[in-house]
Amino acid sequence: MARKDFLVFGSPYIEEPEIEEVVASLRSGWIGTGPKAHKFEEMFKQYKGVKRALAVNSCTAALHLSMLAIGIQPGDEVIVPTMTFAATANAVIHAGGKPVFVDCDKATMNLHPAAIEARITPRTKAIIPVHFAGRVCDMEAIMTIAAKHRLKVIEDCAHAIEAEYHGQPAGTFGDLGCFSFYVTKNIVTGEGGMVVTANQDYADKIQVLALHGMSRDAWERFSDEGYKHYQVVYAGFKYNMMDLQAAIGIHQLPRIDKYWLRRQEIWNRYGEAFADLPVFLPAPVEPNTKHAYHLYTLLLDTDKVSLTRDQFLAELTKRNIGVGVHYIALHLHPYYQQNYGCQRSDFPNAEWISDRTVSLPLSAKLTDADVQDVVDAVKEILTVRGDARVE
Repeated sequence: MARKDFLVFGSPYIEEPEIEEVVASLRSGWIGTGPKAHKFEEMFKQYKGVKRALAVNSCTAALHLSMLAIGIQPGDEVIVPTMTFAATANAVIHAGGKPVFVDCDKATMNLHPAAIEARITPRTKAIIPVHFAGRVCDMEAIMTIAAKHRLKVIEDCAHAIEAEYHGQPAGTFGDLGCFSFYVTKNIVTGEGGMVVTANQDYADKIQVLALHGMSRDAWERFSDEGYKHYQVVYAGFKYNMMDLQAAIGIHQLPRIDKYWLRRQEIWNRYGEAFADLPVFLPAPVEPNTKHAYHLYTLLLDTDKVSLTRDQFLAELTKRNIGVGVHYIALHLHPYYQQNYGCQRSDFPNAEWISDRTVSLPLSAKLTDADVQDVVDAVKEILTVRGDARVE
């Protein structure tokens, strides 16, 4: 039975204080990069306990700038998991490098450390671990490999703002950490991202590259202290975060633990409800780690049901339940096959996941009734007798 209204996948929880802050920004006349973007940087720096935090307009921008900061050049290779979003690999490509794909662990869906070393060559310069769905990669093993081969590490933390590994926050293990505040993320600014680093030289370069390569940003040039001339010192980009975006973030960030607790409740409810269905549930949270609970990914047991993953998606959508697919592995997409010689059978774990994975709604905005609607829809579709669905 379908819900009356459509349950949007990843709908953000926007509250009145951020709405009022955006309105105040509009009325102030300062809507570009300014004091609120700087305030959001300071808040995030304190939250992560890092030396520098730099606000940009997307995690994609953060990854690209990080590639440039560590000096990726044409011909350089960067290790990238194939089980990730296109932005992870594209950031390498835009910097002139070559993404070298590796398989994931079948249970955690994270970059498999054992797969990394087999793909390292004399041209390898860096590794990008992606903390998939909010679960931190095995950073102890990855950092050991990086040190052994003198490789840089850029953490893709788009799913993992709150995540921790052995008491240390995600994004603070490598040389740089990149975060997303896209509309579906755990806290949002609509579009937006952040780079964190302990390396002052990397931070200074990113700060300049993010705004046309200019030596001073708009806030400094047009402040009431008087006009200040700028110099262009790099061929930079337009990657800056606006105050309109930061106005949302400065109110979202203080609620991050509250939202995390709500998503944890939903995650646990799903786990209980689906335990006896023909699905593979997300792997348990590892000891001494904190999962960010960004995505709840069911894996359909296609050997026990008579429908495909895509038919399952269609059935959920028919019942007004929004869904996602995270992800179809990158090496299965035409661009990477045509340009990097990838093909099906290269990375069997990622392919197995790609054919079965479904992401269910997981947002602090969900009511108990919304969660129950998801549970009821999944159960209705996947109730089985033998290996056939009960219609």
